[in-house]
Amino acid sequence: MRNLQKLAADTLEDILAGAALHQVLPHRVQQLQTPGERGALQDIVYGSLRQLGRLDCWLGALLERPLTDPQLGWLLRVAIYQLAYTRAPAHAVVHNAVTAAGEGWRRGLANAVLRNFQRRRAELEKLAEAQPSARWSHPDWWIARLQAEYPDRWQGILEAGLLHPPFTLRVNIRHGDVAGYLQRLLEAGHPARQTGEDAVTLDKAISVHSLPGFDEGHVSVQDAGAQCAARLLDAQPGERVLDACAAPGGKTGHILERAEVELVALDVDAMRLGRVQENLDRLKLGAKLVVGDASNPDSWWDGRPFHRILADVPCSASGVVRRNPDIKWLRRPEDIAQFAAQQATMLESLWGLLAYGGCLLYATCSVFHAENNGQIQAFLSRHAHDAIRRPLPEPLSDGALLPDAEHDGFFYALLQKT
Repeated sequence: MRNLQKLAADTLEDILAGAALHQVLPHRVQQLQTPGERGALQDIVYGSLRQLGRLDCWLGALLERPLTDPQLGWLLRVAIYQLAYTRAPAHAVVHNAVTAAGEGWRRGLANAVLRNFQRRRAELEKLAEAQPSARWSHPDWWIARLQAEYPDRWQGILEAGLLHPPFTLRVNIRHGDVAGYLQRLLEAGHPARQTGEDAVTLDKAISVHSLPGFDEGHVSVQDAGAQCAARLLDAQPGERVLDACAAPGGKTGHILERAEVELVALDVDAMRLGRVQENLDRLKLGAKLVVGDASNPDSWWDGRPFHRILADVPCSASGVVRRNPDIKWLRRPEDIAQFAAQQATMLESLWGLLAYGGCLLYATCSVFHAENNGQIQAFLSRHAHDAIRRPLPEPLSDGALLPDAEHDGFFYALLQKT
């Protein structure tokens, strides 16, 4: 327990200093011996990041003056998270945190803070409810932006960001249907339900290699909202398709599962493109993988137009913060404008690769207007002569799929070249 707390505290300190969660955490997980310990560390780190606004509020109220020891601060946040949100025995959490704190005043302060948290829990809950950044555990600027852009729905978006993400799979229709795979899961002792056309969500996350047929390519892990992309793109057999910014390859695989197409999977990062190849190998599907920048087609494009383009552009990832809870604490307000500028450049570049009559699906995992409808409206104003926006089915009539208990947040716009 002590090692877990120390590892979690060190991980949080590194992340909030700017290190990426997906890079730091795996290194720390490898230092643990058992699956139980590794799972506990991941839960503590992800959970602490999801609830960091509340933890900061509580710790501030429990301290008489600001801490001058950042490492002790992270250790106390970890222990408070465990006391509030896990089933770990309270006495063990306190004992191990006090021991890990060290000697002298650190030990005494850790003991006092954690004992006071237990005694003052009800009071501290009321205090957190009164502070937006603690109540919703998002930065104030983020909350204000959602309130302005979604005056009737901002609370639901923030609530979804605090949930544990669902464990959702995409059934490969080349190997069966959803009903058949649900039966396979039930027989294997893994209850699940259908949550999309090709999607099933398990009641409880398990190792992917425990999933029936996973290693044979019968199923993939993919959020139900992300699965909309291949259906909306609707590539037809024989068409030439570009999947721009393809890594790690979930949407690439889904496009190929649905139709026999000539697909080019593009990504600027050669190492991440390797993940695409791994996924295609498991699915026993093929595509041409190209390392290149979607904003600079001259460096990689062969001059042959594409019938369909999936422009899954870089974005703030504000729709998937429950899966990437470090994002909301590392993003800054000015980042949104920078992403929007990058997206506009990429969209213009990719538009030149699209055949007349062809369709480009613009996709983000953001909920912010500047990256979504604002981006598309600006594009259409520049391309009134050669672009139209095609209607999407419900619930995507305005393009926004806001995060909820069943799926993450996404935005889609289908543009046709006229």
